[in-house]
Amino acid sequence: MKTFAVLQLAGCAGCEVSLLNADEWVGEYRLAYMPLVVSTHDMPEVDLLLVSGGVRNEEDLYNLRRAVPRAGKVVAIGTCAISGGVASLGDRDDVRQVFLADRARHHVPRLLPKCSPIDAVVPVDLYLPGCPPTPELFMVLLTDPPDFKPGAIVCVECGRKKRKDMRPSRFAGFQRGEVDPGICLINQGFLCIGSSTRGGCRAPCPRAGHPCVGCRGPSNALIEKESAAWLSSIQRVISSLTDIPAGEVDLALRSPHLSLFLFQFSDYSGPERKPRPKEKVI
Repeated sequence: MKTFAVLQLAGCAGCEVSLLNADEWVGEYRLAYMPLVVSTHDMPEVDLLLVSGGVRNEEDLYNLRRAVPRAGKVVAIGTCAISGGVASLGDRDDVRQVFLADRARHHVPRLLPKCSPIDAVVPVDLYLPGCPPTPELFMVLLTDPPDFKPGAIVCVECGRKKRKDMRPSRFAGFQRGEVDPGICLINQGFLCIGSSTRGGCRAPCPRAGHPCVGCRGPSNALIEKESAAWLSSIQRVISSLTDIPAGEVDLALRSPHLSLFLFQFSDYSGPERKPRPKEKVI
């Protein structure tokens, strides 16, 4: 039986919970290391190492470099491991000053200058994007089911219908009424970016009436292009379905809750995406 380990760095454990919500892998893999649920300090040699979270402090850096030589393949799972994620919001001098101001904190691992994706430190064989990846996507990674066919984009899996006769002139915002379950969320005035986001998640958010925020990263058509190409693609779709001014669309796309995902697969050093081969992304 194959073995795998889960190494959690600077993250929220959402990826680990999603993995534990799936159980089809139990007959094919043995979980050999996962500090969240397994009481062990030493990671044995394994066939597959799943790494969640970004490299935020010296302890993360040490644990990652120590674990990778013991694994046959390394998989970056989730937004934080791929791009730095939420932890990258702390890459500011004022945050570091507050953190280091109290001498009682000096026993904790030293913060690194920025929260980095794991491929800035070690080679990565595969990427499994999502915040978190759904349990089904973990099954694709671990068991490679023959009947799994991901949609090219989230819109394909959403199933809502686009209508040319519904063209809102402003975003609906948070004060909204009941969402029509059969009509595209953009037609209803919501900022949904599923048209440019890679499929595979089965679109749980837009199906439930919540706009896609792009946590699966850019689609294959955009994954090897600059971040600006993803933004332009989203803007074109919104312009084709609404009468919302371009300036308002651009401002909305740069809001904090989307920016974490719009620069998925970047190293957070700027708006240029760090290219990854599409065949490495699940």
